[in-house]
Amino acid sequence: MLSHLRIENFAIIERLELDFSQQLVVFTGETGAGKSIIIDAVEALLGGRSDASMVRAGADFANIEATFNIPDTLRSEIIRILEREELLDDPDTLTLGRQIRSNGRSAARVNGRTVNISLLKELGEFLVDLHGQSEHLSLLRVNQHLGLLDSFANTSETLSAYTRLYQRLLGVRRELKELRSMESEAARRIDMLNYQINEIESARLKPGEEEALRSERNRLANAEGLASFTQAALQALDEGDPDSPSATDLLGEAGHALASLARLDPSQARLAEQIQQVIESAAELAHSLRDYLESIEFNPKRLDQVEERLNLIVTLKRKYAKPGSAGVEDILEFARQARQQLESIEHASERIAELEKEETALLEELGRVGERLSQERRRAAHTLEEALETELESLNMSGARFKVDFQRQPDPEGAPTADGSRVAFHANGLEQVEFLVAPNPGEGLKPLVKIASGGETSRLMLAIKNVLARADQVPTLIFDEIDQGIGGRVGSVVGHKLWQLARQHQVLCVTHLPQLAAFGELHLHVQKSLADGRTSTHVETLQGEQRILELAQMMGEISAGTKRSAEELLENVARLTQRINSSSGLP
Repeated sequence: MLSHLRIENFAIIERLELDFSQQLVVFTGETGAGKSIIIDAVEALLGGRSDASMVRAGADFANIEATFNIPDTLRSEIIRILEREELLDDPDTLTLGRQIRSNGRSAARVNGRTVNISLLKELGEFLVDLHGQSEHLSLLRVNQHLGLLDSFANTSETLSAYTRLYQRLLGVRRELKELRSMESEAARRIDMLNYQINEIESARLKPGEEEALRSERNRLANAEGLASFTQAALQALDEGDPDSPSATDLLGEAGHALASLARLDPSQARLAEQIQQVIESAAELAHSLRDYLESIEFNPKRLDQVEERLNLIVTLKRKYAKPGSAGVEDILEFARQARQQLESIEHASERIAELEKEETALLEELGRVGERLSQERRRAAHTLEEALETELESLNMSGARFKVDFQRQPDPEGAPTADGSRVAFHANGLEQVEFLVAPNPGEGLKPLVKIASGGETSRLMLAIKNVLARADQVPTLIFDEIDQGIGGRVGSVVGHKLWQLARQHQVLCVTHLPQLAAFGELHLHVQKSLADGRTSTHVETLQGEQRILELAQMMGEISAGTKRSAEELLENVARLTQRINSSSGLP
């Protein structure tokens, strides 16, 4: 729900901060004081239209920011969106912001970070139904009607069973499509796979072979240099020449001298041991060098063979390995997968027969569960229609009609139904649902999205919201001009229904009727003032005597009579709401 709203430099609002709780909030005040401007600011915040005319004269930009407490019923959906956009800060609260610049451009923010306007709209649809500009009204989004009906009908158990069958059927059909496609080109595919498998297997590749071949090629290509460097090392280490003794000769002399030293001074025996270890290491090194020298091969023919083998591996890698592959392992993995595909194709006809049998069984079961789901929905739809028409009558819309329209589409590959026909099936059932209304007697039923705007529409939405209060999960409802064209008696009925709606939702309402305003649990008075030649809007919370005076003024001139009427109005509302709370066990 909306917990805090801050507006700066928006139209005639210089600065305004409001705090809310979950209750019925009423806005009253003279025409032009700025009540609807507050609603316009909220609409802009939710991604609605914005332009430079909304910026207060003389300001560079207008800012709107709102903090929402995320209800449990919507937490998973909203967190999913925030995590998707990497915007999640607090799983319990969400901050939306909109800045409108004097050049007409605007910026959107979620939790303080800049985002696209579309994200404000996406989140706003979960948080607020704003009736004034219809695009924020969830009831005008046809794709939500079925969900509202299901919540009203409590079809969760049957719907879950249907959804599980639907997902299984989609999986079977996906596999069938792949297998049939594979079967249709089976011969060509089998030839291709056999060729690829034979080409790889005939190469007799071994893991790590490429690295070993590259190392061997390096030795063969550089045999002369390797032999020269090895011979030079042996010459210096073990062979020497007449003018320069070898390192092993010199080490031998050093060993002899240190052995004599140890005999004279036994405390230095360790030095004799160390030189002996060095002599042995030098001998081992010389032996290793001679072995390596003998292994150096001057073999141009073998070099050509290695180059040819490496070229074969490179060619196979280019055809069958992943880009950037470092060895033959990817080629061997490709061959393994190709053998699996070949086996699948060769057994495809058997698997297709199994899947077709499973598809038939799933379709029949889907049809049975879908019919049961439809029956539950139709029973609930009848109850919903009667309840809404009763609500509309109490709102001075006698003769208005409401209908839940069910539409099915024939489909020869669809689910079988009780009458033997086949119909298209969807993720949520065998039909599409849309709410239709006829606001006035004699008018034909029309989709909600096509009804006229204004107070009549607001009352219609109020009736629907009131009946669907528990099914509708949007936490904050805003009504503007809901009292248009109605009198005091109906105003009391509307106020009572708004108060009841506020038991399930947070409700904000702009009104000119004292009978409706009296039901407000938070009464905000909107007024404008003139200072230094500038007009500004201010909001004051009314309580006690101030509220009585405001209600009296809404009835006409303030007098002892209108004040007494205002007091009686508040007393009657208090008695009514207290009686309802007592019967509901509420404090």
